[in-house]
Amino acid sequence: MTTVIELIEAGERQLAEAGVAFGHGTANAFDEAAWLVLWRLGLPLDALDEAAERPVSPADAARVAELLADRIATRKPAAYLTREAWLQGVSFYVDERAIVPRSFIAELLADGTIDPWLGEHTQRVLDLCTGNGSLAVLAALTYPDVRVDAADLSIEALEVAAINVTRHQLDDRVTLVESDGLAALRGPYDLILCNPPYVNAQSMAALPAEYRAEPELALAGGADGMDFVRRLFAEAPSRMSEHAVLVLEIGNERAHFEAAFPKLEVVWLATNAGEDQVLLVTREVLLS
Repeated sequence: MTTVIELIEAGERQLAEAGVAFGHGTANAFDEAAWLVLWRLGLPLDALDEAAERPVSPADAARVAELLADRIATRKPAAYLTREAWLQGVSFYVDERAIVPRSFIAELLADGTIDPWLGEHTQRVLDLCTGNGSLAVLAALTYPDVRVDAADLSIEALEVAAINVTRHQLDDRVTLVESDGLAALRGPYDLILCNPPYVNAQSMAALPAEYRAEPELALAGGADGMDFVRRLFAEAPSRMSEHAVLVLEIGNERAHFEAAFPKLEVVWLATNAGEDQVLLVTREVLLS
């Protein structure tokens, strides 16, 4: 019989040779193979060190091989195959109805980066473009005294978000709202979190198949990626309380953002991907 680590190393070679794309929870072929192998064998994802030399039966090895073959043939992100994604150590259900959660805003919630802009006045939080609801759940877990609205244009995404809100026993504090941007939301909110569609048209055309497997609605941001952001900045002040802040993720679109809003004074927040992925802007600045 083969061992767990031998299956992972073989899977790593398969994934690398097939040229699959990563970025939906892993960054390389080894980590992706480890995720798929451990999940298929029913082992904890953090148990590799203990399980590495564990023997695997031929039947289980065949099941692992089938999963790896599916990953390569379908080019679906691994999270769609396992129906699970992780953010900051928290497990979330996900399927093809919603984008695979990977927002850097989760990191900022966990490490307290935005806390200096918050206070006792922070009572109402909005997670706009909530997708599978992960940021709404993390915000509610991080700040036990707040109430959270989780909004999305996609009814299907909200169905997935509902699973996660219930899974984390937050139905009494997180409200799901179908809304085209801020249209159905009255506020006022003390904190708005938003990971919107921001991929520019040129980048959309070049996306690997794994990203094209996700809902286009959650990714495409127009010619320069800023279509949703322009509308958001115009409408947000009317939904924000006096001392409210908006935390916005724009990925690799900083150049397009600064071209679209050259005079806007925002604060760039450091993440493990650098200081150009997420920004914070106050209501006062948006009104200026």
